[in-house]
Amino acid sequence: MIYIFFSLGFLIPSSQFLLLTFPLMSGFFFTRLQYNSGDWNTDQRMPSNLMNSLIEYTTLTVDPLERVIPLSSPEIFKSPFCYLSGHKLVEFNKEEKENFKKYIENGGFVFADDCNHDIDGLFAKSFEEQMRQIFGEDALKKISNKHPLYHSFFDFDDGPPVTSQELNGWGDDLVHEYLKAIEINGRIAVLYSNKDYGCEWDYDFRNKRWMSRDNTRFGVNIVMYAMNFG
Repeated sequence: MIYIFFSLGFLIPSSQFLLLTFPLMSGFFFTRLQYNSGDWNTDQRMPSNLMNSLIEYTTLTVDPLERVIPLSSPEIFKSPFCYLSGHKLVEFNKEEKENFKKYIENGGFVFADDCNHDIDGLFAKSFEEQMRQIFGEDALKKISNKHPLYHSFFDFDDGPPVTSQELNGWGDDLVHEYLKAIEINGRIAVLYSNKDYGCEWDYDFRNKRWMSRDNTRFGVNIVMYAMNFG
């Protein structure tokens, strides 16, 4: 079998080459995945905030407009980075499951964030069950806090930064000291957080000037990992 090597660092069998049609070298755009169950449309200011940080800190060419694409649509194969979030039940239909699996196994990247920041909550339980159904019982695993993700742009020597959401009395009121991931051929393909980064970054980007340190910097790491290491 012939494999094709992309500058992003992964190999794709030539027989599956046409499945991914995103413009690899034309820059970054933010895709939010819309799914039929639950509430996918959370943290509405977060994408523009993160994209502002990418423009401020990196040399990526960034499309400032968020794209909302149904998970069941073939349009997701044009996206180098997808975001999925919610508070409620996640229960993919047949087309959504097939597209998620195909997208991930052929070079795509999904950042999934639990808005409930609750490991026993409805979103966490149902999303993790979907991952088991699609990828197998043990596919979603904790990643080391020494993973290259934490040094893909800024340095986070202690692993994933704590969010103010984790100890706000909502959810399980715990600090989650790890992230989970599904890895394909040594690369993170699904990055999963119970830390509620979406809510943490859900504010007008102009308000960052009041912060001693920009809390969206870890979002920059996630995107840069997806674009350069994925």
